[in-house]
Amino acid sequence: MNWQRGIPAPATAACAALGAVTVAGFAPFGVFALPIVTLATLLWMAGRAASARAAATRGFAFGLGFFLAGVSWVYVSLHDFGQMPLPVAAFFTFLFCAFLALAPAIVIGFAWRWRARHWLLRALAVAAAWTLAEWVRGWIFTGFPWIALGYSQIPDSPLAGYAPVTGLYGVTFLTAFTAALLATLTAHHAQNTPHPSSLITHAWRPLAAAAVLWAGGALLHVIEWTVPHGEPVTVSLLQGNVEQDMKWRPEQVAATLTTYLALVEKSQGRLIVLPETALPLFKRDVPAQYLERLRAIAAARNGDVLVGMPEHGENPREYYNSVLSYGVSPTQAYRKEHLVPFGEFIPLRPVLGWIVSVLAIPLQDFSRGGPNQKPLAVAGESVAVNICYEDVFGEEIIRQLPAATMLVNVSNVAWFGRSIAPRQHLQISQARALETGRPMLRATNTGMTAVIDPRGRVVAQAPEFETAIVEALVQGYAGATPYVRTGNAPILLACVLLVAACGWRRR
Repeated sequence: MNWQRGIPAPATAACAALGAVTVAGFAPFGVFALPIVTLATLLWMAGRAASARAAATRGFAFGLGFFLAGVSWVYVSLHDFGQMPLPVAAFFTFLFCAFLALAPAIVIGFAWRWRARHWLLRALAVAAAWTLAEWVRGWIFTGFPWIALGYSQIPDSPLAGYAPVTGLYGVTFLTAFTAALLATLTAHHAQNTPHPSSLITHAWRPLAAAAVLWAGGALLHVIEWTVPHGEPVTVSLLQGNVEQDMKWRPEQVAATLTTYLALVEKSQGRLIVLPETALPLFKRDVPAQYLERLRAIAAARNGDVLVGMPEHGENPREYYNSVLSYGVSPTQAYRKEHLVPFGEFIPLRPVLGWIVSVLAIPLQDFSRGGPNQKPLAVAGESVAVNICYEDVFGEEIIRQLPAATMLVNVSNVAWFGRSIAPRQHLQISQARALETGRPMLRATNTGMTAVIDPRGRVVAQAPEFETAIVEALVQGYAGATPYVRTGNAPILLACVLLVAACGWRRR
């Protein structure tokens, strides 16, 4: 075995294992330093590859292990609830993860070509390329930015302090930059001299850069980017715990309506929030006396109830995944704008419409709500509503800010069964709270129903897979974080310039 020619063949399997282990850096495990160590190790192993293609192969293996371990719950949605045959569901899950793994493959291939650059420029360019790759993953084919690297740092890492300033992609950049700095230590040692004193002499620069970054994040944590607005409001978040395979059955509808009415009556909040499609009927089919009862309960508390249900638009052929308010305020609606491919609409229907025949998913042709909907004025607050998957897209959430005083996410993650997906989704909501300096209220069917404060901390939470009510006193906030003002543009522009600079230096 000739170590001078690079890592031996088993390195590809080792990189796949590294990727799988990296998932422990995210919720529900939360070992936030782990992704930095595994990414640094990947960069070191890729740097010792014989060619850019070999390095990209290791990057692909890392990505495949990472996504198979991190988002394999897609299989649960397809097979357990979508009733897709097991081999077909497994194939599509693998194909999906393989497609996602192309992003780290491309980045690591470029990292190999940049290995001879100055250590600082190389580390910056690698971090920038990783960030841009994740940003592309966040919009291509409507986007899937799940478990982006920066989420691993939310909310406990010092790097989370940058979220209100740079947004999630800025935290991703700094996480990847830290890993790249660590990788430069062994790279310099291997390329120059075996003497330990050389490594010690070189190490202080990248270590000092990493220390400054992390200290800066810790200092940013103490800054209050937003200020309390008005009086706190009592909120009740309802978790009906309706099994997904029973939710849309006609014989289950009456029981579901009874469950949520009982929870509303039992709750104490001025603002009451039900989950996504809590009522499994179109609005026009819900008994009028039922909605009037909800309105009366909320109005008696000088408040409002937010109810998730599908509704038709002005065109009878259009229908929306909506949240409607009932209570002392005029009835208002938020309609989901960012729909889930194959779950809520079929992309390229002439080509991919056949998938409908193998997926038992109700209501596959939702229409899109408008992109510039306003916050709902309910219970004395201005509430920015988002539905399920929408809170993965930070730049879409800030469209309703700074007008909104709090965020509300309603979800039905029963589609993912008893997987790690609901806890990953909770971490995503924590990032949105941090970015915006607003509390986030989450009402879900089976979990994780929770109240998150503006610092991204969970302050109240219901147990999973139980019928429950989360009651809390929540303060609304006003003002705008730097991220709310600028969005993703500054960090993305910086990343483009860094990658261009490294490419220019190479030429």
